[in-house]
Amino acid sequence: MLTDYHTHTERGPYTVSWLEEFLKVAKSRGIEEYGVSEHAYRFKQTAHLLDNPWTRERRTEDMDEYMSMIMKARNEGHNVKFGIELDYIPGREKGLEQFIKDYPFDYVIGSVHWLGDFGFDLLEMKDQWNGRDLKATYDEYFGILSRMVETELFDFVGHADVIKVFGHIPDDEAFLEDWYQRLSELFAKHHAVVEVSTAGLRKPVGKMYPAPKLLQACCERNVPIVINSDAHRPEDVGADYDQAVQHAANAGYDQLVVFTKHERQFYPITK
Repeated sequence: MLTDYHTHTERGPYTVSWLEEFLKVAKSRGIEEYGVSEHAYRFKQTAHLLDNPWTRERRTEDMDEYMSMIMKARNEGHNVKFGIELDYIPGREKGLEQFIKDYPFDYVIGSVHWLGDFGFDLLEMKDQWNGRDLKATYDEYFGILSRMVETELFDFVGHADVIKVFGHIPDDEAFLEDWYQRLSELFAKHHAVVEVSTAGLRKPVGKMYPAPKLLQACCERNVPIVINSDAHRPEDVGADYDQAVQHAANAGYDQLVVFTKHERQFYPITK
C-alpha cells in the first residue's frame, strides 16, 4: 500500500477531467490511496480562520465546488479521498472544529505556515528570514506546532519541520534533538499521525520532511505515518517515493495509515 493524501489541484479548474490527470499519475506510480487536500485559505468559507493581506487576495474559491468535484469523481468510479489542509492559527480552535464538522472529510491535515504575519515558506517573504534568530524562530514554530497537536483536531501533521524549507537550519544538534524528542512525545500522547513528505526534495532545502532523527524518534514512540508528495502538479504525485519508502524504513517503519471518514486502518508499506 502507498498513500498520497497531500495533493493540490488548485492550478486548474475543479473538474473531474483535471482531477483525472492527477489520478493517472497516481495509478502509474502504484498509489492505491489517493486524496486531494486543497489549502483551506483559498475558500470564501474560511475567512474567519485565516485572514491577512496575502490570503485575502487568494480567497477566490468555493468549498461546494471543490467538494462537488470529489463527489462527481466518485460517482464516475474513481477512488479518491476528500481532504483539506488547514492552517493552524492559535486561538481559532472553535472555528476550525466547526469547519471540520461541516464537511464530510476523510482526513484533515494540520499545518503551520504562519508565524504571526510571517509566511515563512513563501518566496515573496523569503527576505524576512534575513537577520532572524534561527533558534527563536524554530522555538516559535515548534511551539505553535505543539499547540496544534494538543488540540487533537487534525488527522495528521503536515510537513512537521517545514520551517527548514529555505535551508535555514540551526547548527546546534542538541537544540534540534531536544525538540525532536519533545515533539515525538507530544505526537504519541495526542495520538497524532505524522506525514513523511517528499516535498522538501523539490524545495531549496533539498531534504525530506521530517528530518531522519525526528522520524526515528516518532517511530520509537509508535507514532503512525502517512507518505505524501504535497503535489501541486500532476507530475509531482508520488514523486521520489523510492526515497520516501527508504526514509521510512530507515527510521523503522513498515506500516502506514489509510483514512476513511477520519477512521484509521494500518497497511504494510509497499516495498
